[in-house]
Amino acid sequence: MKPFLALLSLAALLFLPGRALAQTSFITFESGPVRPLALSPNGERLFAVNTPDNRLEIFEVSGGALTALASVPVGMEPVAVAALSDTEVWVVNHLSDSISVIDVGSSPARVVRTLLVDDEPRDIVFAGTSQTAGTHAFVTTARRGQHRTHPSISAAPGAGDPQLTTAGVGRAEVWVFDTNDLDQGALNATLGGVPEKIITLFGDTPRALATDGTTVYVGILNSGNQTTTVSEGTVCNGFGLSTCSGDGITSPAGIPGGLLPGGNPGPIDNFEGVAAPEVGLIVKFDAASGEWQDEGGRNWSNGVRFSLPDQDVFAVDATTLLETASFAGVGTTLFNIAINPDNGNVYVSNTNSENLTRFEGPGSHGGSTVQGNLAQARVTVITDPGGVSPVVKPRHLNKHLNYSVLPAPVGKKNHSLATPLEMAISSDGATMYVAAFGSSKVGVFDTADLENDALFDDVGPEFDPETESANYISVSGGGPGGLVLDEAQNRLYVFTRFNNSVAVVDLGTGSESASHSLFNPEPTDVIQGRPFLYDAFDTSSNGEASCASCHIFGDKDELAWDLGNPDDVVSDDPIPRTIAAIGDVNGGAAANEFHPMKGPMTTQTLKGLVNHGAMHWRGDRADGFFGFDDPYTGDADLSFRNFIVAFEGLVGGDTPATDLQLQAEVQMFSDFALQMTLPPNPVRALDNSLTTGQQDARTFFFGPISDGVFNCDGCHELTPSDGFFGTGGLSSFENEPQMLKIAHLRNL
Repeated sequence: MKPFLALLSLAALLFLPGRALAQTSFITFESGPVRPLALSPNGERLFAVNTPDNRLEIFEVSGGALTALASVPVGMEPVAVAALSDTEVWVVNHLSDSISVIDVGSSPARVVRTLLVDDEPRDIVFAGTSQTAGTHAFVTTARRGQHRTHPSISAAPGAGDPQLTTAGVGRAEVWVFDTNDLDQGALNATLGGVPEKIITLFGDTPRALATDGTTVYVGILNSGNQTTTVSEGTVCNGFGLSTCSGDGITSPAGIPGGLLPGGNPGPIDNFEGVAAPEVGLIVKFDAASGEWQDEGGRNWSNGVRFSLPDQDVFAVDATTLLETASFAGVGTTLFNIAINPDNGNVYVSNTNSENLTRFEGPGSHGGSTVQGNLAQARVTVITDPGGVSPVVKPRHLNKHLNYSVLPAPVGKKNHSLATPLEMAISSDGATMYVAAFGSSKVGVFDTADLENDALFDDVGPEFDPETESANYISVSGGGPGGLVLDEAQNRLYVFTRFNNSVAVVDLGTGSESASHSLFNPEPTDVIQGRPFLYDAFDTSSNGEASCASCHIFGDKDELAWDLGNPDDVVSDDPIPRTIAAIGDVNGGAAANEFHPMKGPMTTQTLKGLVNHGAMHWRGDRADGFFGFDDPYTGDADLSFRNFIVAFEGLVGGDTPATDLQLQAEVQMFSDFALQMTLPPNPVRALDNSLTTGQQDARTFFFGPISDGVFNCDGCHELTPSDGFFGTGGLSSFENEPQMLKIAHLRNL
């Protein structure tokens, strides 16, 4: 791994000793860039969102060069910008749940209106014709914010009760404003404006938007891949292929007689010969057979009593504001969308998660491993999206990789692109540029090759990784997250998040010609530690995998993974219990140990880790490479640094944990990660008051004994003054085959 010493040039505003509990004037929310750059329609100005400084930066464009003109304060954590005209720009404020409308024609440029929207808005486009002959502004949000019940929007179609516990209600929204009538006919301007309509889609956490002017396409960030977990109690006891009867009910496409196909496929122990605990299995829906199948193809449909829709991208008529189509099989995590102006095909940058494959580590004892093959970087093409027979065509951007060769051969990473975000397409539709956030590169592709799946077709036995390379443009700073193509100047503008700058690329030479830094108030340890979350070139041997493959922008991918390691040792569990088990637990795993074959567990957020003790669902990083937390103190920094083995065993790095430079960099990573903070509760009222139902629940939470031993707070400790939001860092015996640490409640 290489240190990012160049990033140290941006000084911290405030430094206090102590890593995990250091308090600074800056709070790190780690909002991911969505559409951080926009060019004015006349091409004379470039607009850039400065996420950490909560500003819109305005540049003059002259001959492809940029000159800073103005800096306009907006809401918190701006992540997207779009120009309605040469004089009006709209900015999406991810944390403020708002839109800043800016008059850039005035002197000085200033915010003239703030529009309120639902939770965590991410993207914005203008399209269609409104009833007042204006343009519709479309904004993606999640359906869980306080603003949807605001009195000013009560009459807007789609407003009102978020129905948080109502089955079948989509959690994805698109708020639509009439740019000529932000108050929908009200005589006086209302606080936050009034949307013309709130469109609800059957997904969760929408992110990307794109439009051809008549249709708006909406992508769901965590759209999933139709995997789920068959619980340990449903999997037949033991290991192997012996069937069991289950409850005797036959589900659609299930084995006749209600049979279940067998036990865990094993191995039955780790390499030391210690018996593995009974655990569940991850299964995936197979559309061809209609069955839920494990990695060996066994049919578990009788153990899965629900359907799991796969609606990834939606089409909305830009004038009628009605959903017209949806598309499945696009990807697991969808980032951005672009439309080819030549043929109207839709391109979706995404990653496809490989969580059906079990285990990290070398795969010697277990026979399988997901090492280095976590989430494959792709651009999926939807051809004829408005026709009667659209086709979804996933295209892997790293076809040159052979995941069975571990570590990847020297030089392979030079051709890889990781975490593809925003795309830009030339006006003739022939060339696509994609920002590879985890590679410090912009990929350059012939769209015909992309659509025909002909990328890297010339990579054969004669391919020399030392001298040949995929088409890409290297950019300094790291973390390219946004693109704007300026064909009049033959330039490409690239927003680079790691150094919070705008790079200028000369397309004539295919190289960066300048970089313009934006003011950054982040502490130095945040700046220098951030790349270790994302940079796949630095952290993996194949240049595609990184911690962010699962922890999307420091959060979670909403998937379960079986990241046990049969080639690892059984370790001790030092964590005190609220309820202790006597003797062995079900399946033979002792109550005071961590068996390395832990079974499926969902990805947890990396945000809010400080003060919450040892990490992972079991807290098993209390023990590890850097030491053993005994007597147990809940040392979050130690626990995080014990993840150092994951760089080689899971991400697929080629640097061993004994490397001193890697150890120093993991400390830098920990210093950054333990400052990441979860956003505010999107359900609780803005004045912090409680509804009657919420107050009743709070009374119950702190009130009577509810499980025979404790009240809710007895395990899920809620003491914000001590930094506890649902756990005090202890474990509890819950009659499961393994001891589990009490989880904080904010993953909900």
